[in-house]
Amino acid sequence: MAYPDDLLSSGEHVVIHKHPHWKMLIFPVFWLLVVVALGTYLAGLVADQSWAGIAYVVLAVIGAVLVLWLTIAPLLRWRTTHFIITSDRVMYREGVFKRTGLDIPLARVNSVRFEHSLVDRLLGCGTLIIESASDEPLEFDDIPSVEKVHTMLYREVNDNPDDDFYPGVVDGRA
Repeated sequence: MAYPDDLLSSGEHVVIHKHPHWKMLIFPVFWLLVVVALGTYLAGLVADQSWAGIAYVVLAVIGAVLVLWLTIAPLLRWRTTHFIITSDRVMYREGVFKRTGLDIPLARVNSVRFEHSLVDRLLGCGTLIIESASDEPLEFDDIPSVEKVHTMLYREVNDNPDDDFYPGVVDGRA
């Protein structure tokens, strides 16, 4: 069974499953390019030195640590962050080594709203804000297609079988 299907109760199905927007990966890719460029430049500087072999090893170790910390860790964090709306609840899971999760039953959701800046609108993402029975509204940043997610969540929270659209049916009569 694929994630999150193994977390669902019987009769529950996934409506939306999203990772954070790809804009979260801009800085990790930037740092990867900086580390590779700087490492290549420094390796070129020490190429004619007698201790170049040791410098290459040191540069490789430092470069590997920086790539792991600045690129691979954020990539794994992005890949292991899930925003899921099911027919019964909203689920949010994040983390690689320390895993955290949040479940909000749809029956407890009071209101749903979204916000996005001009840059978010250009990139097609935003912040989804869910007000539930908790003390403070919960904010989920960098949700791709936040307006569609907002609409789908609102639809699931306020699902009324009588307002479903069926082609060829007029006023609830076949």
